[in-house]
Amino acid sequence: MKKRSDDEVHGLSTRIHERSTALLTKYFNGSSMDYKQIFAIIIPIFVDSAFIVLMAIMNTAMVSSSGVAAVSAVSMVDSINMFIINLFVAVATGGTVIVAQYKGSGNEEMVSKAASQAISTVTALSVLISALVIVFHASALELLFGNADADVLHNAKIFLIGSCISYPFIAIYQAVTGALRGVAETKACLVLSLILNVSYFLLNIVLIKWFDLGVVGLSISLILARVLGMIVSILYLVRYNQTLRFKLKHLLQVHVALFKKIMYIGLPFAAEQMFFNGGKLLTQTFIVQLGTMAITVNAIGNSLAMLFQIGGMALGAAIVTVVGQSIGRKNVEDARKFISSFLGLSNVFFVLITILLLALFPLLVGLYAPPKTIVPDIFALILLISITQPLLWSLSFILPSALRAAGDSKFTSIASLLTMWLFRIILGYVLGITLGFGLMGVWVAMVAEWGVRGLVFYWRFKGDKWYKHKLI
Repeated sequence: MKKRSDDEVHGLSTRIHERSTALLTKYFNGSSMDYKQIFAIIIPIFVDSAFIVLMAIMNTAMVSSSGVAAVSAVSMVDSINMFIINLFVAVATGGTVIVAQYKGSGNEEMVSKAASQAISTVTALSVLISALVIVFHASALELLFGNADADVLHNAKIFLIGSCISYPFIAIYQAVTGALRGVAETKACLVLSLILNVSYFLLNIVLIKWFDLGVVGLSISLILARVLGMIVSILYLVRYNQTLRFKLKHLLQVHVALFKKIMYIGLPFAAEQMFFNGGKLLTQTFIVQLGTMAITVNAIGNSLAMLFQIGGMALGAAIVTVVGQSIGRKNVEDARKFISSFLGLSNVFFVLITILLLALFPLLVGLYAPPKTIVPDIFALILLISITQPLLWSLSFILPSALRAAGDSKFTSIASLLTMWLFRIILGYVLGITLGFGLMGVWVAMVAEWGVRGLVFYWRFKGDKWYKHKLI
């Protein structure tokens, strides 16, 4: 009987393996890349995304021990940080696209030059922005969040200064990992991310939990972790990486033609990020009018929402490499197939993760130790995105990453800006403030923007203009 039972189990596992292999082959095999290569790119990015989100949640939970004012302050400054860091990410993404397309075309010399130019460009940009924000930090906070309580603003000023000091370090790290993703070295990106985020988490335990330094401790941890992340990423490029053949002296060389190519992708994306995250900042000013408790509900809701988006964010990063290399090989058919498959896989991730996280909601929200009166409000926001994200998020965020990897940066940026301001901002103000629906009105407007933007990008993807840009 035992022999028969073992044979049945073995037969079942064999059938499952064969069916899963057939499924993966059908949707993720192309003429230029197979499913094993694609998932070798996806899996490290997925693990990286999951780890970053979990660390962010744990860090926010630690800060919550310093009180509602600390959580609110960190939430407000993080909306500024997101605005600025996404500028660095935008230019680094320009580097990722150019590196990926040169890698796909087989031009190794230009791969190296493109990576070096991307890193030097992002470095110069980050130093300039860091200096400007430090000079004007108080004015910026008063302008954006002047209605916030005095203790919230005090904590916000401390955290913003600390964040500004760390900008050049995180910018260089982002540029390095962007170049590595362009050549599909996602395992190296994972290791570098683990070093940066684990050090940040451990430093927070020491400075926030043990020494009870609150927002000051969070700021010190942020700076030290990002310095370490920058040092390790540059050290890896110089000493251990063979693909990019990077040397420090390359940072001083300016390749005008490459700079233009990188900025062709990076500038529209940077402009999009400026206005997109500027819109989020403006939305934050609506929420400030609703009071400290509303700011806290929004902060915890946004933090938990990132858990739902782990799979989608990973696929959004991986698709830039996959589509970029396919377009570099001039294989549009593969690019189309992989984009469709990535969108389908993202929706599967959303359904599975949503079921899991809704079951764990009491445990997760307990990490933040929020006042019991606001827990139902947090759950209402999470329930809203649980229903809508599997339907709308992938088209709104993964699809534009794919179009941008093919060089269609201007269209994606303009479409994102228009939908952001017409729906998330104007509709958000009308629903949240004018009609009095509060925070839920602001989030409903955000979901509406996902839907409209996703439809615009899907219409673009069904045509043929998105892949006709010549970058290399």
